[in-house]
Amino acid sequence: MISKSKFLVTAAIASALSIGAAATAQTTPAPAAAAPTAPAATPNPTVGGAAMEATKPIAVNAAAAPNLSTLVTAVKAAGLATTLSGPGPFTVFAPTNDAFTRLAPGTVEKLLKPENKATLAKVLTYHVVPGTITFADLQEKAKANGGKVVLTTVEGEPLTLDVSATAVQLTDVNGNKSFIETPDVKQSNGVVHVVNGVVLPKLG
Repeated sequence: MISKSKFLVTAAIASALSIGAAATAQTTPAPAAAAPTAPAATPNPTVGGAAMEATKPIAVNAAAAPNLSTLVTAVKAAGLATTLSGPGPFTVFAPTNDAFTRLAPGTVEKLLKPENKATLAKVLTYHVVPGTITFADLQEKAKANGGKVVLTTVEGEPLTLDVSATAVQLTDVNGNKSFIETPDVKQSNGVVHVVNGVVLPKLG
């Protein structure tokens, strides 16, 4: 038969173990929930094999792209390099070197002459739209307008875009057509869409 004193000691030990276990349970932190993983940023497309840095302005990135050298030369000749390095934002439809070769022979050389600076600026600003307009923006605008988007350029005349799920065709006021080759090249002061043709405003 267990004596009363032994029973009390046994009960006290059991009680102490029970309290200790409860204390341990209360002080053990729950496993931390895993932090949500941020979605990976979409890398900026390269242009002409050159990296385009989204932290740099349009004029700087264009100068780094070997297939935009004719455009860069024209921008400098028209006195627009400072503008395209400014805060913007701008959306630029940037013609490649090959795009300029599709113009009538001698057109580029003529436009680059100092006496034609105003005309050259008119042509180049017809490729620029105020604000940042991405490929997704164009698709959304097109849904509400039968697949077409009409943008008013910095030059002042409209540029018509036919937008599908995979392609954007540009049509200028003269009926000339070109396509976006590389969309959504992010810039610190807007976005560039590389195009395979030169669009032209009314030139008199």
